[in-house]
Amino acid sequence: MSERREKFQTSSGIELPNDFNPGNTKIDFDEIGNAGEYPYTRGVRKNMYRGRFWTMRQYAGFATAEDSNKRYKYLLSQGTTGLSVAFDLPTQIGLDSDDPLAMGEVGKVGVAIDSLEDMLVLLDGIPLDQVSTSMTINATASTLLCLYLAVARKQGVSFEQVNGTIQNDILKEYIARGTYIYPPKPSLRLITDTFAFCASEVPNWNTISISGYHIREAGSTAGQEIAFTLADGIAYVDAAISVGLEVDKFAPRLSFFFNAHNNLLEEVAKFRAARRLWAKIMKERFEAKDAKSMMLRFHTQTAGSTLTAQQPEVNIVRTTIQALAAVLGGTQSLHTNSMDEALSLPTESAARIALRTQQVIANESGVADIVDALAGSYAIEELTNRLEQKAEDYINKIDELGGMLKAIELGFPQREIQEAAYQYQKAVEHQEAIVVGVNKFQIEEESSIPILKVDDAIEKNQVARLRALREKRHKTKAETSLNQLKSSAQTDENLLPKILDCVENYVSVGEISHCLRSVWGEYKEGVTF
Repeated sequence: MSERREKFQTSSGIELPNDFNPGNTKIDFDEIGNAGEYPYTRGVRKNMYRGRFWTMRQYAGFATAEDSNKRYKYLLSQGTTGLSVAFDLPTQIGLDSDDPLAMGEVGKVGVAIDSLEDMLVLLDGIPLDQVSTSMTINATASTLLCLYLAVARKQGVSFEQVNGTIQNDILKEYIARGTYIYPPKPSLRLITDTFAFCASEVPNWNTISISGYHIREAGSTAGQEIAFTLADGIAYVDAAISVGLEVDKFAPRLSFFFNAHNNLLEEVAKFRAARRLWAKIMKERFEAKDAKSMMLRFHTQTAGSTLTAQQPEVNIVRTTIQALAAVLGGTQSLHTNSMDEALSLPTESAARIALRTQQVIANESGVADIVDALAGSYAIEELTNRLEQKAEDYINKIDELGGMLKAIELGFPQREIQEAAYQYQKAVEHQEAIVVGVNKFQIEEESSIPILKVDDAIEKNQVARLRALREKRHKTKAETSLNQLKSSAQTDENLLPKILDCVENYVSVGEISHCLRSVWGEYKEGVTF
């Protein structure tokens, strides 16, 4: 018989009794409510997946725009119902492919996008009035949105018909990820400018995807993921209100992005707790009146940090459990990681298996036939209550510190995440937490699976294409639009129309970012603001 560990608790330190039952938990059916009704514990839509399945996205992007375009068309042909774009590191931090600091990174962890020319190739043959697109981009989110809108305009698609999401969540970059450019204040200005512009011009676009995913990837617990994500959301709502936006004008287009980890029951409860807590925050703290302002709509990605290079085929099992948790938790959109992602960017076949995982859950498991199928479970309801309380305690602490911006300056969320990550790593090293194939159930010979490699020649070709673009574009129009952007950045004027004008005149992502750097400077970690 296999030995079991002595302690039974979740990632958030919730002690698990031998059995959840009426003796050690109490179900408040008023708190549970009905799906599609406040406080949305059971989901944001009354009939959930009976109406339609979640959007099945596969996060993809690598090498050149041409390569990524082929992958998108392949995924769409295989049943993907929404695109999810991964950008390379230079694009994420506002560097052109020919910048010396971009050397060796072009096209490696995502697709290289330098200009409208690249974006047109990336989206060639993809009708933007029919496909929902998510773009994982933060510091340069406003620029990439404008590039997307410029492509839509060239396709003859009105902005009102465009549907999708930009991540646009800069606060979690200071906390957990690091792809920031500007100091927080001007970064928040770009975000609120995007809120205002889209509220009037692009009404079906989700202007931010407030992300707990990277907070969890950095090592947080489930409770911390809820707390720090919603605290970031509070900061964004505060920032928008402070510049005169009405909460019910922009809040319905806020969305969230969560991680799906391995503890299936805790993860299901996490999604339900986050949804309920956000509804209360919007109603009670911000006095939102529109029901859509109170609905926490979210995308989920399975946990990249749980994938192992050892026995990578086992990652299919991990991803399946995590995807099931997201569906049982009521996600609106889902990406499933590929088994090879601990080793490389996904191959086409690995991405197909990941997509098929979603399709099997949707069409064969039966879990999508019932709204919030685990509602009323003593274990689920107790875990939901306890996670909500843990998250609320953290948010109260952050309020006491002066809000999330001040808490980040003081390093509070960073330290909490670091401590949680340290404790988990200790548990793995002492075999108190088992990772199959890593600290138990190892084999001497690992299986061999195909690995995707990005050709180094791609960088040379991308640089050549960018330099050719600079020679052939209308120089006066490019310079004029860039100068106008710089002037506007020194005022309170909304910058999105200026950025859109820049990209339509083939000003590059790096040039736009350097223009704003010249006005706002760069954020340096450890420097107070």
